[in-house]
Amino acid sequence: MLTPDHIDRVVRLALEEDAPFGDLTSQAFIPADAVARADLVAREPGVFSGGEVFAVAMTALDGTVEVHGLWDEGERFAAGDVLASVEGSARSVLRAERVALNLTQRMSGIATLTAQYVGAVEGTRARVVDTRKTTPGLRVLERHAVRCGGGHNHRFSLSDAVMAKDNHLALVDDITEAIRAARAALPHTTHIEVEVDRLDQIEPVLKGGVDTIMLDNFSLDDLRRGVELVAGRAIVEASGGVTLDTIGDIAKTGVDVISVGALTHGVRALDLGLDVRVRQ
Repeated sequence: MLTPDHIDRVVRLALEEDAPFGDLTSQAFIPADAVARADLVAREPGVFSGGEVFAVAMTALDGTVEVHGLWDEGERFAAGDVLASVEGSARSVLRAERVALNLTQRMSGIATLTAQYVGAVEGTRARVVDTRKTTPGLRVLERHAVRCGGGHNHRFSLSDAVMAKDNHLALVDDITEAIRAARAALPHTTHIEVEVDRLDQIEPVLKGGVDTIMLDNFSLDDLRRGVELVAGRAIVEASGGVTLDTIGDIAKTGVDVISVGALTHGVRALDLGLDVRVRQ
């Protein structure tokens, strides 16, 4: 999913935003012929994500800048580890520094948090997935980071699958017939998911022929009962208010998928630094 075109587009816009008319500070303080070597250093432990993004950001403005020693995506690191090294024009390195760090810090933060959620459901059948609660313009990067942390992706966009939520259902009179009509109109390859917030909604939704049923904000007891009612007739997804403290118990109810918006919308950027040494 994370293609060179996606990376180039995000990096280009970010660099234009950060220095629309050049880097005045570097131009004023750093000689034009100065060469810098810099190390991407972890200030805290985590899971690495965004290595290719970091490299593209550092080299996009100056093809003579070189990036070496990038750690693998999804690799765990400790505080003090050097995750990559950069060498080239000091002005070019300094101009790209903030953008490269911002993107890699966020992606590594997402990967690290995702790994914690995945670890919390170990030993169960549940798959941890993200949601569309992503930073506008950064969805591809953020969802790549989820996979680096061992998680999985939900539908990428509104165009990828049918997912009828409460606001859709509020406009529908007969959910069973609405699902059947949608199934008849859609290509046979289209996945249909419907959200319910009560146990008595499960059977009418299943009669319509859904592929996935989302149990939204259900108690643990109701999740267990919901899994029993579905009885393998559809994929069962749990969603709503999932935290690191609750996801383990949710997974033990027997659901197939647990969607966690916090993986992308509530994440803290990991503390990574670029330690620069400038030499003539």
